[in-house]
Parts: sequence; C-alpha cells; structure tokens
Amino acid sequence: MSTGTSRRRLSAAARRESILATAIPEFAAAGYERTRVSDIAAKVGVTEPVVFQNFGTKADLFVAVLERVADEVTKYLALLGEQSPTVAELLSRLLAQEHQDRLHSSGGLGMIFVEAANNPEPPVRKAGHRAHTRTVRAMAELLRRGQAEGSIREDIDAVTLGWLVLSQIHARQFRRERTSTSPALEQAMLKALLAVLRPS
Repeated sequence: MSTGTSRRRLSAAARRESILATAIPEFAAAGYERTRVSDIAAKVGVTEPVVFQNFGTKADLFVAVLERVADEVTKYLALLGEQSPTVAELLSRLLAQEHQDRLHSSGGLGMIFVEAANNPEPPVRKAGHRAHTRTVRAMAELLRRGQAEGSIREDIDAVTLGWLVLSQIHARQFRRERTSTSPALEQAMLKALLAVLRPS
C-alpha cells in the first residue's frame, strides 16, 4: 500500500542534473576540501555511491561543477553586454570592489574558480585552466564589442585585454586574502585599469 510519501523516481539525466545543481552551492560555500560528497547526496536524497556512480570521484564532480559554472559565467557576461550602454561602463560595474567581493565571498561563484586554482589534483587544475580560458574568450567578445563601439582601445588584441581584466580580478582576490587594502586604493586601481582599457 502506498503512503503517498514515496518519491518519484528520477531519470538518470535528471538525477545527474540534481546532483550537479546541489553540488555547485556546496562547493561555492564550503570549498573543495570541506565539501563532503555525503552531504551533497543527502540533500539530493540519494546515497553517496549514487553520486560516485554518476560522476566517478569527488574531483570529477568538481570538474563538472567548474564546467557548469564556466557556462553560467559565459552566459552572464553575454547578458550583461546586451544590457549595458557601453562596454566601458559594464567593466566599471563588473570590476567594482563591491561586485568582486560578492563574487568571491563564500557562496559566490567566483569561489569555484579560486578553489580550482588552488587545487593540487591534475584533472581539477586542467579544468580550471579550461574554465579560465573560456571566461577570457567571453570577456574578449565583450571587449571586441567595446572596440567596435569606441569605448575600448583598438590597438591591443581583445584576448590580451581579456587576460588583463581576468588578472585584475584575481589580483583583487589575492589582496583580499593577504592584505588589508583600503576602498580608496581599490577605487584608484580600478580607475587605472579602466584608463588602460579606454582609447587614448
């Protein structure tokens, strides 16, 4: 006799998607080392072996998370580009201290990239490299649009400028973790970067 409380069985694809969707905020909040696969499994309502059947190892699960987050970041940058009057204005908002701090605080998707960069496992490091390269390509697309509209300098390749922007994002995270920079300094650094990106 059915009690009405039994769970509907998910298809294999839906189960995998549910695991992945649950793992993203877990890794973003707790980091790679502190995230337990058993906790992810419990939140999905499956056993830990089911997670491993779907993704292999914890590192493989994190690689899948990283790839999904890179997808989301790419789409987010494209959407921001469509909604912003100019690319220079978009970069000013995107690189602002408050936005960067939210992105790289516990639970922010930027933490997934930070965890990948600090992870010693080769598959994770390779996936991190791919995710960063995809992010730079998406940033370069925005910068090309800015070059076409005249808000971004044209004399430097957009991919080079994309790496410059990503380097500034990582440098901001480095400063947050290892120093106590002032808001005035962060504002001055943002102003300097934007001056480099804009046409002379």
